[in-house]
Amino acid sequence: MDAELWKLSIPWWQLVLRGLVIFAMVLLFLRLSGKRQLGHMTPFDLVLLLLISNAVQNAMNGGDNSLTAGLILAATLILADVGLAALTRRSRRLETLVEGQVEVLVHNGHIREDTLRRAGITQHDLLAAVREADCANITEVHAAILETNGRISVLTRKNPKL
Repeated sequence: MDAELWKLSIPWWQLVLRGLVIFAMVLLFLRLSGKRQLGHMTPFDLVLLLLISNAVQNAMNGGDNSLTAGLILAATLILADVGLAALTRRSRRLETLVEGQVEVLVHNGHIREDTLRRAGITQHDLLAAVREADCANITEVHAAILETNGRISVLTRKNPKL
């Protein structure tokens, strides 16, 4: 094998630092983009994610295309993910910061338009979740909750006429 495949052109610690900075920034950007995109990826969202990964690649590897650099970056990203998961399990505050909080989109058959707008959820998305829960209309919904993973949970009313 060619020794150049393994030879780093920048120090290993720069790769680790670059990887951690990019990991944090992409996580921040995805967090700011809203929960809907993370929980319900459309083809547009997938293309956007692929383009983001391509856009940050050179910033992470600093022009070093060696196998060693790729392995260091892959290990850095995996360890950053595992480490962040461990920290969020230990700290409720950090978990809320990273993952957000649940949001009530519908309460007692009434849509909370401001919450819907703030969460980036369309009425079409909400009504699709309501139909998936076998509700014919919004008045049958006790609560529709946007979970931290981007899914919408729908709790039906016991007596929708009330």
